[in-house]
Amino acid sequence: MKKIGHMGGKIAKTLIWFAALMVLALLFFIIIHILVKGLPAIDWRFLTDIPRSMGREGGIASTIVGTLMVTAVAIVIAIPFGIGSAVYLAEYTHENIVTRVIRFSAEALAGIPSIVYGLFGFIFFVIYLNLGWSVLSGGLTMAVMILPTIIRTSEEAILAVPNSYREVSYSLGGTKWQTIVKAVFPSASRGVFNGVMLSIGRCIAETAAVMLTAGSSLGMPTSLFAPTRTMAVHFYILALEGISMKNAYATAALLIILIFIVNVAANMLMSKISAKESVKAKR
Repeated sequence: MKKIGHMGGKIAKTLIWFAALMVLALLFFIIIHILVKGLPAIDWRFLTDIPRSMGREGGIASTIVGTLMVTAVAIVIAIPFGIGSAVYLAEYTHENIVTRVIRFSAEALAGIPSIVYGLFGFIFFVIYLNLGWSVLSGGLTMAVMILPTIIRTSEEAILAVPNSYREVSYSLGGTKWQTIVKAVFPSASRGVFNGVMLSIGRCIAETAAVMLTAGSSLGMPTSLFAPTRTMAVHFYILALEGISMKNAYATAALLIILIFIVNVAANMLMSKISAKESVKAKR
């Protein structure tokens, strides 16, 4: 029986490794395929010129600016509400029917298709609030869409902090707020940060919700009330309508590079912050 169990464990481990390698191989194949097709078309003119002739010519400068503006609006709005809600659920409430309903609602909202958020944003922000197709409408819709992700990831990170941290802070005379800010949140910051980064990646790569709220204008957005086209929407339209597969691959390659740069820069920043916190803790 022991030999059978040992052999079964080896087989299971082999299958797990095989499945993981297959997933990684598929991921690398997709990324390499897009980069090989798209990188040759990326040059300085492509990065600094606006699209012309429906995207057949020119570059994608306006879509880069639009992507960054929509993402910035979404993150600026969603982070305070998301982290604040997570702190409230984890630190200021006890487990009851209300907290269970809130958590269930957040989990349910996280699973709603993005097109539904797009329809909501179109009806509420674009039409009812009369914001029109604009950066602000797109950013507000994306903020609503990523809010459940930030709430759930932040709450789980806060709940993972050992209670001994809180007890030590209270024993030293710390208030509830001081305990959260100086003892709990620094320990949970990496988990919170990961949730924020996941949300940023979703904002950059989103198509349906942004198309229905921010529009698909090729012009350079000059304000929050101007319509815009994000890089993901631009890639989708170019590829779907067969306008220019060359520019579509270039846009997709640039999207991958942008997300990679954002993640690497953010992780480096987080590592530096963690190192500083460790030095302070030792002192």
